[in-house]
Amino acid sequence: MPTRPPTSPASRRGFLSTLGLGLGGGLLAAGATPAPAIEPIKRSGKPRLQLGLAAYSFRQYFHWMRDKEQKVEGREAWEMHDFVDYCADLGVGAEITSYFFPKDVEQDWLLDLKRHAYLRGVPFTGTAIGNSFTLPQGEKLDEQVSYTNLWIEHALLLGAPHIRVFAGVPDKSITQEQAIKNCIETLSNVAGFAAERGIFLGLENHGGIVAEADPLIEIVRAVDSPWVGINLDSGNFHTADPYGDLAKIAPYAVNVQLKCEMNPKDKPTEPMDITRIVGILRDAGYQGWFTLEYEAKEDPFTAVPQWIEKMRAAIA
Repeated sequence: MPTRPPTSPASRRGFLSTLGLGLGGGLLAAGATPAPAIEPIKRSGKPRLQLGLAAYSFRQYFHWMRDKEQKVEGREAWEMHDFVDYCADLGVGAEITSYFFPKDVEQDWLLDLKRHAYLRGVPFTGTAIGNSFTLPQGEKLDEQVSYTNLWIEHALLLGAPHIRVFAGVPDKSITQEQAIKNCIETLSNVAGFAAERGIFLGLENHGGIVAEADPLIEIVRAVDSPWVGINLDSGNFHTADPYGDLAKIAPYAVNVQLKCEMNPKDKPTEPMDITRIVGILRDAGYQGWFTLEYEAKEDPFTAVPQWIEKMRAAIA
């Protein structure tokens, strides 16, 4: 087994100082000592995909948006309980994205949501938080750690097994190399807290320092936690070969989101090839949630049921 990174902040900083950050290449410069690394996830049995739906698909219809009340046009604003009911009617799991929870949500509210979902027969696929781990060392980054840990506790209470987290865009006050080091150190920090509570953290391929497959994989490998993997978002690589890049990260996926469109570099937007995505996941032996996150222009109340049926047919 590879040696894990040190757990104390001081010793981890020493560990991270051994990481080279080659220009135009991987995180490790030529000749640098390789970081400890996890291997691709090994699962016994056949690939198996379970359908889920992300609350973000209906982002403009929720009462709450990132701790602020929002005005909803044309229909009554949703609470998270309404979204759970919608997922029950579709027969899918629910990603209960944190952005749409009431401000300063309390335990009684969380438990009521958990009870409601159980009685409707809806499992939670997980949640998501709007964090950034590429801030400079100091108070703001410490706040991100506290915020992430709070939602780890919320996820534990709710029975939501996974949180998708973000690396972030490097702050202008620090270099790209320092941003990557801060991300690795901070993700390692919260990974320990998550591991003690049995919550997976999936680092999403979402621009910034993880806009491409190889840096994303190397960050996850450097963190080296059995509770940290990749949240594979099918629509977030805008590279020359996005399907090829998705195939690279699929062996590290602990959660998968399907978008409806693909945006390859220097090419027009094209419809997502669900069959190809499912093939990539099966080739990687993936077992877990296959969650729709709808972001296209058509009314989600019309489009989402259609896409769920396409997904259901693709995994049959």
